[in-house]
Amino acid sequence: MNKLLVYNSKKIKLDKRSKNLRSLIVEGLIKSGRGHFGSAMSLIEILRVLYDHILMFDPKKPLKHNRDIMILSKGHGCLGLYAILSDKGFFRKNELEKVGRLHSKLAGHPENKIPGVEASTGSLGHGLSIAVGTALSYKIKNKKNKVFVILGDGEINEGSNWEAALSASKHKLDNLHVIIDYNKIQSYGFTSEVLNLEPLKDKWESFNFDVSEVNGHDLKQLKKSFLKSKLNKPRLTICHTIKGKGFSFSENNPKWHHKNFFTEKEIMNMREEIK
Repeated sequence: MNKLLVYNSKKIKLDKRSKNLRSLIVEGLIKSGRGHFGSAMSLIEILRVLYDHILMFDPKKPLKHNRDIMILSKGHGCLGLYAILSDKGFFRKNELEKVGRLHSKLAGHPENKIPGVEASTGSLGHGLSIAVGTALSYKIKNKKNKVFVILGDGEINEGSNWEAALSASKHKLDNLHVIIDYNKIQSYGFTSEVLNLEPLKDKWESFNFDVSEVNGHDLKQLKKSFLKSKLNKPRLTICHTIKGKGFSFSENNPKWHHKNFFTEKEIMNMREEIK
């Protein structure tokens, strides 16, 4: 069997916390009426492990100097980030019901004026460059802060990512950890058809990154990989995920990349499947 299918074929049963985080997104989507559903659902376990076990932060002081930095470069997946930030107390959970609306605190793509959001993203290909610059500045200042950045697989089509990767390697940024949400679907099709990324692991290793591949919904695998570091090398984790994870009708379904209208049946199905 193809190794890409092996990672996605593992039956990861969602626990109560993973379902609760997805419920926050579902209810927010129902009330706001639109958003990037599939892209957010593939991210939940990645974000959960980062914020529960890895990152150093203080929701009461989101700009605290000794915090770790987490940049969601694939900004269209921001509903997942908003869910975890509200869960951690950066802002109230009822803000999720107003995502993208006029005068809402939460935009349809992340803006750095939102508590807990480190960079405005959505124009793909920018996040890694920001992360590399931040990590380099910490190196120069001898600061111990770590920098994490989450890329989408379709986003890697952007050449700016590879320029940033070269720079990260040149400067031996071992305080930088790149994470790829490899759900294998981008806005208008499967990555294998749009622009095949394989062999993805070999590509990043050729840029002198220390690379691991994990099931992106397996909490233990994620935590183990995120805790790893290698002296003088930037780190990268390829997370094999399922777009729309947790919902039978949206898993691996490109039509659920973004939705701007929900039928009564779809709303009922979303709520029923996340119980």
